[in-house]
Amino acid sequence: MVIEHDNDYRFKPWQWMKQGLLRLCLCRRLYSSLCLCFRLCLLLFLLLFLSLFLCTSFASPVAIAQSQRLVVDAHTAHYNAGQALQMIEDASQRLEFANVLNPTAALPWQTAIQNHSDDVGLGYTRSAWWFKLPLKIDPKAPNQWLLEVAYSTIDRIELYVPKADGSYTNFIGGDLLPFSARYYPHRFFVFPIQLEPNTEPVIYIRVKSDGNITLPVHLWQSEAFSKHNQITYGQLSIYYGMLLALSLYNLLLFFSTREYSFLAHVGYTVSMALGQSAWNGLSNQFLWSEYPAFGNIAVLTCLALTGVFSCIFTRTFLQTRLYSPTIDRMLLATIGIFAIASIGPLIMPYFYVAALMSAMGIISSIVAITAGYYCMRSGHLGARYFLIAWSLFILGVVVFCMRNFNILPTNWLTLNTMQIGSALELLLLSFALADRINIMRQEKDQATEAALTANARVVEALRSNEQELEQRVTERTLRLEEANQELRNKERELEHLVRHDPLTGLANRLYLNEHMTRAILRARCTGFSVVLLVIDLDGFKQVNDTFGHPAGDELLVHVAKRIRNNLRESDLVARVGGDEFIIMLEHTRFPDGMTKLAQKLLTIINEPILLQAGTTKVSGSIGIASYPEHADSASLLLKHADAAMYQAKLLGRNQYAMAADMTPPLTPQDQQNQQGHQAQPVQPAQQTQQPEQSQQPTPSQQQPSV
Repeated sequence: MVIEHDNDYRFKPWQWMKQGLLRLCLCRRLYSSLCLCFRLCLLLFLLLFLSLFLCTSFASPVAIAQSQRLVVDAHTAHYNAGQALQMIEDASQRLEFANVLNPTAALPWQTAIQNHSDDVGLGYTRSAWWFKLPLKIDPKAPNQWLLEVAYSTIDRIELYVPKADGSYTNFIGGDLLPFSARYYPHRFFVFPIQLEPNTEPVIYIRVKSDGNITLPVHLWQSEAFSKHNQITYGQLSIYYGMLLALSLYNLLLFFSTREYSFLAHVGYTVSMALGQSAWNGLSNQFLWSEYPAFGNIAVLTCLALTGVFSCIFTRTFLQTRLYSPTIDRMLLATIGIFAIASIGPLIMPYFYVAALMSAMGIISSIVAITAGYYCMRSGHLGARYFLIAWSLFILGVVVFCMRNFNILPTNWLTLNTMQIGSALELLLLSFALADRINIMRQEKDQATEAALTANARVVEALRSNEQELEQRVTERTLRLEEANQELRNKERELEHLVRHDPLTGLANRLYLNEHMTRAILRARCTGFSVVLLVIDLDGFKQVNDTFGHPAGDELLVHVAKRIRNNLRESDLVARVGGDEFIIMLEHTRFPDGMTKLAQKLLTIINEPILLQAGTTKVSGSIGIASYPEHADSASLLLKHADAAMYQAKLLGRNQYAMAADMTPPLTPQDQQNQQGHQAQPVQPAQQTQQPEQSQQPTPSQQQPSV
């Protein structure tokens, strides 16, 4: 084995790591997308920590004395008792209240909040926790208070409040109890307590929960608490009303467009609303108040379903199956984990499912923002809205999960970042879906692109002149009239192109069918005939083969002009095939003048034609049919005229034949349509001049010379 030595012997582990990542990724674009997403996440974290630092650095201090007692007076209606709390951990869950009160126990009490947090946050733990709240009651302070534990997912809370005789009143709460067992009807756990003035009571709290343990403890006077509830419930009503409106709006859009992105967004919004309402206690109060067992697992189940629908929406909206199969497989794996987590509380301990959900919140957010950036780089038009929306939501989810793991302090900002981020994300995703609708409309309206472009110019002109609307009303009106005239002109041009042959300028089959149907209706009222002449050029293929297709097009233009110049202005001439023309005559009496007209047309068609490539000559075969003599409908009239034309070709070409001269096989429907209108045979002019042997065309007649 030959070993090649590199001149540079320096150790470069970062290059090895980079090469390894490149091998794991399917392409460099995915690698660059991951790098940029990590940089973006790093920037978001820096901004987050800066905001948390500012919020905590300038937070107002709590009124706590040097003895760490919360001073309660008559002038303050609300206290945040977090800074005064002390705690001990009961890992064995066997510590009784009597042991806590025992002065000889020498329990290792410590300050519950070690940093600038407003509330106690312990993250995920299997231990029980004891807290004590030392108070100093002012002589003039009221004795009726409300103690609020503002976190709705705690499994069990035991509250011990001292009474005047030295005994303690025991309150028990938690989300494992039905809502009717609560001492105060509220989404959080609120306990009405009595504090005697001019005393120094100590309140004890025992907390045990399989999920995240957060303990925001507040003391309220009743009137201040009622006002606070009105504000918070009003804010929550606005939030959930917005989610409900977005769900109904996107559901209607799904029924209208059948686009599954809207249905996935509906599922995402509804599950997000249920998860948030279960997390902040509204569901336990209003939806399943008497089913605490379900309310205990509803937070994890609903948030797991939120993860499932968010990944489904990401796949359908960004079309990751087309843009990046690797990211699509990652999203499918994330959907599977969230689906298992949604039923996890039924088959696994709640503690592990809650920790898994917090971790998956961070992982799924990174996968979603990576998918958004990669699809934006790949040209997806709606990915920019998706990326901005998920960046905001990621910030909220990551902050919330880091608070759950006790990495970040617990305060109002960290408790509500996911709710704020979800509201902003859903609004921006609605903009993204609206942009998706615009794209779908643009794809449908490609046929009228010219008209839409003119209309867009008018709209753009109107938008640019909105500030000068009152001063330039006349000018804007003139511009609108010009734009509308241009639009009408384009519509007329479009209408002309749809109903006319672009080469010869004659009518096409669509215009002929419409005009023929109306002509027959008029003929029924007036009693005149409608005559149809089908002309097919003989020898046209030889012109194409000899001189080329441009010469053939030039010949068709010359023939079209000759036919048009020898007819009345009211007569209709149409080109319905490569070398086939149809003439429709109205207000005439069949067969007056038909033979002369047919002979005249054959003569002018047979005249030499001077082309750029040389002089050539073609002939024509004409079939004639008339309404009501030969047919009583437009389709039958055209069919009989076409059959007569082929009969003229069989007669030797360069002549005409009438529908009455032939007996083509008719279907039962044709026979029914032609009852009472049997045509009388008319001898063509050419046939009287030719012997019977002309029925068998000579080779020269089959192949006219050019």
